[in-house]
Amino acid sequence: MRSFLFVPGDSTRKYESAKKTAADALILDLEDSIAPDQKVVARGITRKMLDERSPGQKLYIRVNALDTDMTLGDLAAVMPGRPDGIVLPKCAGAADVNKLALYLDAFEAASGIGQGTTRIVTVATETARALLKVLDFENMSPRLWGMMWGAEDLAASLGATRNRTDGRYHSPFILARDLCLIGAAAAGVVAIDTIATDINDLEALKAEAIAARQDGFLAKAVIHPKHVDIVNAAFRPTDEEVMWAERVVAVFAGNPSGVARMDGKMLDKPHLRAAEKILASRGK
Repeated sequence: MRSFLFVPGDSTRKYESAKKTAADALILDLEDSIAPDQKVVARGITRKMLDERSPGQKLYIRVNALDTDMTLGDLAAVMPGRPDGIVLPKCAGAADVNKLALYLDAFEAASGIGQGTTRIVTVATETARALLKVLDFENMSPRLWGMMWGAEDLAASLGATRNRTDGRYHSPFILARDLCLIGAAAAGVVAIDTIATDINDLEALKAEAIAARQDGFLAKAVIHPKHVDIVNAAFRPTDEEVMWAERVVAVFAGNPSGVARMDGKMLDKPHLRAAEKILASRGK
């Protein structure tokens, strides 16, 4: 999973366009992209989208936040369509994840879906309170599959007038990015980089995606179909990385000591794990 393409849950036209992309997953959105008076209508349209999915492309639903009183209605509408996962915005730690997990237990049972099948991805940095809870993953539901960071809502929560200057994030938002990455790694789930808001600056998108992968993010959210191929390519290991990884795995093969030597340098288990991750991601 490298690319998550957001699609407004009330736009059949944009959904048909998104299905034609190489996005690994689509996030059908019932939250920010939907006008308040269209929320109920969007649920029905999104439910139909689930029935018309493309084989091999995962479908996630971003529901409205738990404090809106709309989450249960969103889930009641979409869960019979068997989404692959639910994206929870404004998530503030384990308590919110576990609350959603309980809801999913019930809806899976009602819809004849295998228990625990539906994944959870949190948007983990949209409020100041949520940011303080990013490392709160003890006793969290095993449904949690990924953590995504975002800067737009966080700016409003902090009272910031902007979150970046000349394409560079200001320090509070760099902190949010880093905490999301660290929190996801500590919880053993996938770290998902935020969207690039400038739709037409494809060079900036490429640089941002490459930097995210180099730092440890395993996927990136996007908001336009023309971003998908760039992100997919950025999250694909280079030929040089694959060659290095294959050599590392070969050096460790049959070596019980846990330490190896390659090109005059000592390697240990973290190098082997890094190499195995590279090789595992090359076919994605």
